[in-house]
Amino acid sequence: QVQLVESGGGLVQAGGSLRLSCEASGRTFSRFYMEWFRQAPGKEREFVGGISWSSGITYYGDSVKGRFTISRDNAKNTVYLQMNSLKPEDTAAYYCAGSIGLSRSAELCDYWGQGTQVTVSS
Repeated sequence: QVQLVESGGGLVQAGGSLRLSCEASGRTFSRFYMEWFRQAPGKEREFVGGISWSSGITYYGDSVKGRFTISRDNAKNTVYLQMNSLKPEDTAAYYCAGSIGLSRSAELCDYWGQGTQVTVSS
C-alpha cells in the first residue's frame, strides 16, 4: 500500500507564495509519477502538474505554467509543489496522487492524499 500525506496549505494574499509537501510511504516509488490536482468548490478536479519520480522530469497544466514548480527529494520520499504569484482563482483543495504511468488524469491515479486547503485572498 501507499500512503500520501500533504501539508503546507494555508491562507495567503494574492501575489504571495506557498509550498506544499507530499510525503509518500509504504512502498518503493521509483517507477511512479507523482501528480498534483486541485479542486475548487463546485468544480471538477483539475490537473496541476506532475513529476517522474525516477527521472525528475516535470510537466504542468496550462493554468499554472510559469508560476508553479514541482520538485522531489528522493531521500525524504517527498514531492513539493512551489506556488508563486498566487491568484484568487488558485483557491482550492490541493491533492497529491501517485500513478504507475504519466496520467494527467485523476481517474488514472491509483493513490491519493487527503488534500490540503489553499486559500488566496484578493
